[in-house]
Amino acid sequence: MSDAAVPASTTHPTLEADIAAALGPRSIVLVGMMGAGKSTIGRRMAVRLKLPFTDADTEIETAADMTIPEIFETHGEAYFRDGEARVIARILDSGPIVLATGGGAFMREETRSRIRDRAISIWLKADSDIIMRRVRRRADRPLLQTADPEATVNRLLSEREPVYGTADLTIASRDVPHDRIVDECLEALHAHLCGVRPAGEPPPDGLNATS
Repeated sequence: MSDAAVPASTTHPTLEADIAAALGPRSIVLVGMMGAGKSTIGRRMAVRLKLPFTDADTEIETAADMTIPEIFETHGEAYFRDGEARVIARILDSGPIVLATGGGAFMREETRSRIRDRAISIWLKADSDIIMRRVRRRADRPLLQTADPEATVNRLLSEREPVYGTADLTIASRDVPHDRIVDECLEALHAHLCGVRPAGEPPPDGLNATS
């Protein structure tokens, strides 16, 4: 669906301002598997919140003056992960931003701890079918250069989902217009930061709508 066909945001006009004020110096960090839409959703969220957007993988490539596949091929995954942790630490020190991280970044305890201290994390949760449809034809995913990419994705999901699940918020990434996912992210952020439940969410047990 083209952007022109995407329905206008259904969130209320002050929501973005409320979130920005409640964030203070903290950033928003998107975590999740490759193909979950972290960069696409992150860019749109950043526009809505009037914050800078940064893609950690792009910053890593700039710092190394190599593509990520080249880093993996030349130096190996351990070297890449060390550089990734350093780059994310530097980015988070730069002030409030929206940051999209690589699929493995959140698996490192050092990085999770830094994100907890300096940001609100959102897991964009995508199932294996969605991931495979989105990444199948791309050659820039070093971890999928295997004889059975689908089995690799399923293995990574089983290893990573319990860790992703420790993020502050979880939003389902699925085949709907991007702005609908952005709206859901912003509504969840608003509820988390400002104590306002997303539209349609029932009140806690023991309370009714008028209490």
